[in-house]
Amino acid sequence: MAEKKRLANIELLRCVAMVMVVAMHFVRESGSLLTSGTEVLTIRNIIATFLESFCIVAVNTYVLISGYYGADSSFKIGKVFAFWCRVLFYALLIPVVLLFCGVNIVAQDMGIYGLVQYVFPISSEHYWFASSYLYLLLFMPLLNKALKEMTAKQAASLITTLLILFCGVKSIVPVSLAFDRYGYDLIWFICVYLVGLWLRLYGGKVAEWFQRHSGGVYFFSCFGIFAMTLGLWSMIPKAEGISYYFTVPFHYNFVLCLTGAIGLFYTFSKINLKEGRATDFFRNLGKYAFGVYLLHEHIDLRHLWYPRLTNAINTWLGNNMVAFFAELFVCVVVIFTIGILIDFIRERLFDFVIASWKRRRG
Repeated sequence: MAEKKRLANIELLRCVAMVMVVAMHFVRESGSLLTSGTEVLTIRNIIATFLESFCIVAVNTYVLISGYYGADSSFKIGKVFAFWCRVLFYALLIPVVLLFCGVNIVAQDMGIYGLVQYVFPISSEHYWFASSYLYLLLFMPLLNKALKEMTAKQAASLITTLLILFCGVKSIVPVSLAFDRYGYDLIWFICVYLVGLWLRLYGGKVAEWFQRHSGGVYFFSCFGIFAMTLGLWSMIPKAEGISYYFTVPFHYNFVLCLTGAIGLFYTFSKINLKEGRATDFFRNLGKYAFGVYLLHEHIDLRHLWYPRLTNAINTWLGNNMVAFFAELFVCVVVIFTIGILIDFIRERLFDFVIASWKRRRG
């Protein structure tokens, strides 16, 4: 049976989501975000926070895609193993290359714990997203089976309960909850996956509404995150206890972060791309997009790429908004391009190893 073609519009969405992830990490590393400790609000703070507000939905979008199309997929342990090998490739190779180039690596300062993060990147949460997603891959067949066996009413009750427990409560409670990891965990990934699966199987009028109003849902969800952040920041001097809740709009399990991801997903799902070179290009690009994350969020590169790139381009622009946007553009383009190219090479190497192994067995 021929392999089912990837949807070009969804692969384009993966690429856009990855660009959003790099942009978020740029504003993190640049120190431009508005924080509870910011005393004077600047244009840089506003723009960086606005950018973060419209990009924060990217992670939920990735998981939502898996859930929505998970109904059509079959479980293959080889897929889980391939994902693990992909993560391990970056975790092990990058420190070797950096040592060869004379750059210090984490293991030199952290000793055996640093080595553990290279050799066991999933168990050590070297990449928190990759760890949660690999565990989600293992649970997908159980989640698919469970939701398909339910009636529409049972499925709706389950999704509603999960969202109240893991999204609704934390979105309104102004103090940190012991069980809450802000969406950086497997439990939240399961919730988002089930939301995507439910929208596909039983969504009905709810899914139709989100599809009709997708652009508005995305915009108003993200703008709501931005407006809440500014409003809460202005209240901190009057009520210091609000410092925690000030961070909540940027948690992945915040309600607007989830609705924004649904809006973004349906916005791209409505795009109809004519078959041709462009669609083939997006299919290939989307396939390698995850490598961008594995490259720039490696523990040895996480805080290294920003100063190296910005120092190279910002020798004459100074510290102004022109420099900020120039740095943002260059960092996103360079990181995304290099990440795609490296993952392309990785796939060729993997294909070569697999083909050689098959020849030896045959």
